[in-house]
This record gives sequence, C-alpha cells and structure tokens, in this order.
Amino acid sequence: MKKFTILLPLFLGGLFFAQTKADSLEFKKISDEILTNGQAYNNLHQLTKDIGHRLSGSEAYEKATKWAYEKLKEAGADKVWYQDVMVPVWERGKESLQIKSGKNSWKSLNMLSIGNTEGTGGKDLEGEIIYVKSLEDLDKMNEADVKGKIVFFNYPFNQTFISTGQAYGDAGKYRFSAASHVAAKGGKAMIIRSLSSAFDDVPHTGTQTYDTKYAKIPAVCIGVKSADELENTLKTQKVFAKLNSNCGMKGEKLTHSVIGELTGKKDQSVIAVGGHLDSWDVGEGASDDGAGVVQSIEVLRTFKKLNIPNNHTIRVICFANEENGARGAAKYAEVAKEKNEKHIFGLESDSGGFAPRGFGLVMNDEKRNEVKSWSALFFPYGIYDFSKKYAGTDVEPLGDLGTPTGELAPDSARYFDIHHTNEDTFEKVNRRELLSGASAMTQLIYMIDKNW
Repeated sequence: MKKFTILLPLFLGGLFFAQTKADSLEFKKISDEILTNGQAYNNLHQLTKDIGHRLSGSEAYEKATKWAYEKLKEAGADKVWYQDVMVPVWERGKESLQIKSGKNSWKSLNMLSIGNTEGTGGKDLEGEIIYVKSLEDLDKMNEADVKGKIVFFNYPFNQTFISTGQAYGDAGKYRFSAASHVAAKGGKAMIIRSLSSAFDDVPHTGTQTYDTKYAKIPAVCIGVKSADELENTLKTQKVFAKLNSNCGMKGEKLTHSVIGELTGKKDQSVIAVGGHLDSWDVGEGASDDGAGVVQSIEVLRTFKKLNIPNNHTIRVICFANEENGARGAAKYAEVAKEKNEKHIFGLESDSGGFAPRGFGLVMNDEKRNEVKSWSALFFPYGIYDFSKKYAGTDVEPLGDLGTPTGELAPDSARYFDIHHTNEDTFEKVNRRELLSGASAMTQLIYMIDKNW
C-alpha cells in the first residue's frame, strides 16, 4: 500500500503531462490549419464588399442571411437553419447639420444621427446651441435655461483607461440615453461628441433609447475635432444650429438569425459560438461584427477539416439585430429554454478582428480557475489574459439561463477609432490578426468540449 501511495502521484503526473502534450499538439494543428488555410479573411471580403453594411430590416441584411447560410454549409455543418426574429426597422435617410456664429455664414459639420432616434421630418430645425459639461450639470440647470435650446455635450473618452472598452462604457450614457434628459428640461435637440478614442473628425453612430415619458427629440453625433472646435467657439460667442434629418422608426419586420451546427458525438448539449450578422448602416461592418461572424464559422470549419471528434454539439449562431435591439440574442435564448436545450458554454466575438489577447469570462470560480489552468497552452499563441469578467451581448441571455459565457478579447487600442463609422471597412482588418483570433476561439472550444 505504501509503495502504491508513492507511485500514484507519479502516475497521475505522467498522465497529466501526456494530456497536456496531446492538447499542445492539437493546439498546433488548429493554429497551423487556420493560419495556412483559414477562410475567414476571404469570407469577410465577400461579406463586406459584396454586401456591405447591413442594418437589421434592410435588404442588405436579407442578402447577408443567405450568404451566411451558404457559408455554414460550405464549412461542413451537419445542419443549417434560419431562426425567425422580429426586428425594429430604423431608416436614416438624408441628414445635415450646419452651425453659424456671429456674422459668419452657415458651416456644415460632418455628422450622423444616432440610431433609433427620430429626426426633424425633413424640415429645418433651428436653435441656439448651449454647451453643458455633463448630465449631472444638466440636471442642476433650470428648465428656463434649456427650453427651446439645442444641448451639446462634449464628454471625451477617458484616455487614462488602458482598456478602451472601459472608456466606451464611461462615455456611453451620452449616446445611450442623454436625449431624454435633454427633453425633460425642454431642450429641442441634442448634439454629442462621438464615442471615440481617436482625435479625428469621424462621427460615430450607435443606438439610443428614449424614455417614453418625454418627447423623442433629434440626437446627432459629430467628430471629436468638430466637438472641440464647437466648445471653444461657445466660450466666446453664441452659436446657432440648423439640423435637417429624415431618420425614424418604420415599424417591425420578420427576419432571421442563421444557425449551423456539428452534432455532438457523445451528447447533444451545446457549445454556442457566434457573432452578430447585422451592422450599422455606415461603413462595411467589417470589425463590428463581420469579423466575429467569419471567425465563428471558421471554428466549425476547422473542427470539420481536422476531423476533431466533438463530444458536444458545436453550434454557430449568426445573430440578428445586435446593434439596435438585440432581438436575435433574446430569441435564441428563448427558444433554447423552450426546447430545454442544455448549453454548457456560449462564446461571442464582437470586439473586432484585432490581435487576440485573451477571453472575457462570466462563470463561477471553479470554471474560471479551470480555464485559467489551461493558460500555458494558450501562451505561445499570445493569449494570456483570462482576468476580464464580461461576455458578448448576444450570449448574455444564455448567461441569464445559467450558462457560462465569454467573449474573445482582442487588443482594444484601435477598435473604437472605427466603431460604428464609415471607417469600419475590410481594409482595416489584418488577415493574420483575424485568423489568430479564430484560432484562439477554436482552441478554447476544443478544451471546453473535451473537459466539460
């Protein structure tokens, strides 16, 4: 018995080493296949150049669903299907913003209406601009000082935050909900500084949610350079604006998420991986989130190509409507609950196609520590950060059902320079970075499929 007790740890240690070595070899096979033969970059070129931007409810989005269906079949999915989703339809239309100070003539500013907002109905809306430093300052102001004015916020990204996502979250309230605060004080429109880490003059759109207790006033964003210039002008003189926009909601429409899967060899519990197929109606939706869609399809393709015997069902979801409603995510989780499907993990890529650095994880400490125990396998591929505690918007509803979730965490430095802009194009994506992200996702799903 004493001899057995001494030898047991040696046996277990040898077994662990053998398993680790086998996993290391599998990681290398996955990386070699994707970096050499990966189709994600070519697929992204098709999605962005043949279809382009694709807001839910648009004709372009319908083309994208057909494209995704065929790509999942090509990747080797055992089954591909559409999932019905009712989505809000928002249209931008023509829009313009001009400002005037003193005896100067009207000057046009590069601008974008914020998504899901109501415009001016194609009529000129004119008014004096007042600069308000923060929402807290607005709340302290008298209604008489705001009524009939166009309120301008110039709240910048906090450059001291290492993660630009943290800065986005900090500044986000000015785009997400500030218009209703302005309306509550009697303001007639709102202008904000774009949510951007850059110092250029590119406007960034995104979604806005109105408080139904107040008027739905127009809300637009301008580039960082224009915002700073406007603030400086307002320090010395009055500035007036002329806004004309045709944007607005156009009801709802039936569309689809697109789903493909490899059936599990041992059981039917699901590992979900995906990105959102829709994008804003500017640029090409390459980083947000064409990259996540093609990376997720690449996971399935690689499992099939390398003949990796997946224990669980690996399911790729190209989610509808993340940008202005998250209806696709809600519907997917609703159906999964109705069918009593067991999901053991949900992973999303929705932070751009930049070089991968780690994974955000939302799960209990036991699962988190298990994932961290695999870090030595990931480190040679530049994946080292498992500390973040967040997951993608589209897998969050699965988390509400008790499923561990996560998100690929690429280098964040450049993402919010192009996020929700005309600059979000295929040319901004580097092939090797994109494929490296797909490789890391495949490696993580391989480990979870094997061990959970």
